[in-house]
Amino acid sequence: MTYVVAVRTLCEFTAKRGDLDLRFTPSPTALEGIEGHAYVTSRRAAGYESELTLSGAYGELTVRGRADGYDPKANRLEEIKTYRGQLDAMPDNHRALHWAQALVYGHLLCQARGLAQLDVALVYFDIGTRKETVLTQSYDAAALQDFFAQQCERFLSWAARESAHRHARNAALEALQFPHGAFRSGQRELAVAVYRAARDASALMAQAPTGIGKTLATLFPALKACGQGHIERIFFLTAKTPGRALALDAIESLHRHAAAQAAEVPLRTLELVARDKACEHPDKACHGQSCPLARGFYDRLADARERSLAQRRLDRETVREAALAHDVCPYYLAQELTRWCDVVVGDYNYYYDSSALLYALARINQWRVAVLVDEAHNLLERARKMYTASIDQASFKAAAKHAPQALKSPLQRLQREWNALNRTQTDAYLAYAEVPSRVLSAAQNLIGAVTDHLADAPLSIDDALMRVFFDAMHFVSLSEQFGEHSIFDVQLSTHAAAGRAKPRSTLCVRNVVPAPFLAPRHAHAHATVMFSGTFAPEHFYRDMLGLPERAAFMNVDGPFRPQQLTVHIAAHVSTRWRDRERSLLPIADLMARQYAERPGNYLGFLSSFDYVQRVFALMQERHPDVPLWVQAPGMDEAARDAFLARFRTADSGIGLAVLGGAFSEGVDLVGEQLVGAFVATLGLPQVNEVNEQMRRTMDAKFGNGYDYVYLYPGLQKVVQAAGRVIRTETDVGVLHLIDDRYRRAEVRRLLPKWWALP
Repeated sequence: MTYVVAVRTLCEFTAKRGDLDLRFTPSPTALEGIEGHAYVTSRRAAGYESELTLSGAYGELTVRGRADGYDPKANRLEEIKTYRGQLDAMPDNHRALHWAQALVYGHLLCQARGLAQLDVALVYFDIGTRKETVLTQSYDAAALQDFFAQQCERFLSWAARESAHRHARNAALEALQFPHGAFRSGQRELAVAVYRAARDASALMAQAPTGIGKTLATLFPALKACGQGHIERIFFLTAKTPGRALALDAIESLHRHAAAQAAEVPLRTLELVARDKACEHPDKACHGQSCPLARGFYDRLADARERSLAQRRLDRETVREAALAHDVCPYYLAQELTRWCDVVVGDYNYYYDSSALLYALARINQWRVAVLVDEAHNLLERARKMYTASIDQASFKAAAKHAPQALKSPLQRLQREWNALNRTQTDAYLAYAEVPSRVLSAAQNLIGAVTDHLADAPLSIDDALMRVFFDAMHFVSLSEQFGEHSIFDVQLSTHAAAGRAKPRSTLCVRNVVPAPFLAPRHAHAHATVMFSGTFAPEHFYRDMLGLPERAAFMNVDGPFRPQQLTVHIAAHVSTRWRDRERSLLPIADLMARQYAERPGNYLGFLSSFDYVQRVFALMQERHPDVPLWVQAPGMDEAARDAFLARFRTADSGIGLAVLGGAFSEGVDLVGEQLVGAFVATLGLPQVNEVNEQMRRTMDAKFGNGYDYVYLYPGLQKVVQAAGRVIRTETDVGVLHLIDDRYRRAEVRRLLPKWWALP
């Protein structure tokens, strides 16, 4: 079986040595790198060939890639690398990797052109000074062939094992059976649609009710498509930790079912976790001079990789054990393992963020991937945050006090332009049609000054200044991509709005419609499947999430019957802000009355922590016999687990929580663990200046601003929260919708069709 590998991947596997070093270095951006390559090649004489596609074989291994350039007159192959600062400061292991890539390309070129000898050059191009440094070595074809053979030999046994793994994996997946015998109602329909999307390289939006087993209904058909060669890898993306656990458990159920039939599925499943949760030494920096797990990382990586991939389930603890057994960083070991795993389970940002690891690897290696997006309604707000950047003037001013002298002037220039903008603003909040050019220019100038300074003195900037520098970089990057998908706004600080002589402000490039940023990610995936229990109305999510027009939409009928959920509407209560005070008493009495009629466990959802506390206090005063527990702001994982444990261990009571918070979705309380819910709000976002500006932007773009900013997001939270009650086909419960607006037609049509609304 032929194994295809990119030149870059081959050399990183065989030639990367030494420390892990994640210190910030002022390297060129991707765009600067492209422009630098173009500038260098434009200087070359007529007949110069750039971007040569080359390929060669070694046994069953095929190596391919694109060499930067070849000068046939000089018979010189060039590998072009852009950089900033002092070339002498480049680590030796970086230089060794660059030479390895150049020499492999050299062999492929000699083989393709029948060359007996070749000059191989590393061309280092300084983005700042436009200076070239050319390092040239002459080789005969036999020497280049020997080097190529050495690299391939180092990789060949691994490639053979990977080919064998893929062959065995595909055979096992093709024979894989659904672990529960029969599908639940609606589950088969969803699974068939997911399989077709993976087979046909298309996109799918699926609204499927909570409780039908969406995780397994998407993973199982994607794995079947993988076994048949339609896709190579699966990225299962979630918004929260419980979603990752469900995906890992679903795959484990497939393994158990196969084992019960004396079969084995050689499937590698990797869990990616956030850096702060995986870091063993949070007090140390990510380089060999500081952290022992970064020192010699690449020298010990092979053994750590070997131990890890002997396991099929590479969750957080398994990766950590393998990493610490070989004294390497668990977080970066997991990052390396993404290259060799079949299923990767992680957060949305690993594929959709501007610097997303999985997206970059899929693009570089030309993988055919299926991207499965769990509870995809959450991607809207998450993507908005990914593509929003703000800079705070007070933070910049404080950081400037300790800045090196070379950075004083660009920081002062930014402050001058910032202050000039503040003086033109009469209101505390104001949105602008574009990012002011003078402010943007000053921020760009600051970034240039800092990167140049860091090139000469890498450790001369303290953490506070480095943080504002990163904020400025993100702000400038999104400012340069500014369009009708975002707004630029300025928020004066409270004391500034009150008339202080020198107001301070926060500048924000605020994303409203993430579709333009997400669409290229969908386009690169072989198949994209977005699924959620609340994906209505369809047009709203199409507009927001940037799915292609040809993406199919399906609304899966669930297994639940109207008789399972008794729905009441408290139309005599208003939970609007102006009515908040007089709503407390009827809400408390309604909860107590329902609890007296049917003692059991209930969830009560309100619109804010303050609202929760006020209802809690009134319940304690008027109905002290009703057991209560309350969600608190900033609960850690242990506190959240303790909150949920009350439903599984206590006989009865009411848990009060914030709608849209940690307990509104991803919570599975079956049977008597939860018999009802109260939703005392419509979940509408707060009416404020930012949301009103977003509404105006949506009005201009879609003609339906109120629904897009307020109504649809609010009712999505309601439906998710209510979905905690009925989890299986045998559950029976009650739901109280507490607000007079639940009688309105435009609200009722956004509620699930299977509910029997009064």
